[in-house]
Amino acid sequence: MPDCLFCKIAAREIPATLVFEDEQVVAFKDINPKAPTHVLVVPKKHLDRLSSSEDEDSPLLGHLQRVAVYVAGQLSLKDFRLVVNNGRGAGQTVDHLHYHLMGGRPMQWPPG
Repeated sequence: MPDCLFCKIAAREIPATLVFEDEQVVAFKDINPKAPTHVLVVPKKHLDRLSSSEDEDSPLLGHLQRVAVYVAGQLSLKDFRLVVNNGRGAGQTVDHLHYHLMGGRPMQWPPG
């Protein structure tokens, strides 16, 4: 998607503080963190939202979660929250599937 912020970050057209990258995923620090550690885990393949994914995306979706666990370990997060918002009404502000990996403080429930 030519105007997608996260596609541009994944293509290194827009700078970000990367904490992980492989052939399918990038993870970078959120520029407006909601926790002491707040990283976005983003597929390089453009998907507008989780509900836009197809059965063929199942390996990618699993990989996103495994990358989140790996990054949490690299950042020494024993406890963390992994959140995905699906659509504007759920709080999604960038139309590209992404997971919020947050930690470094106690999390409250319900989240919002």
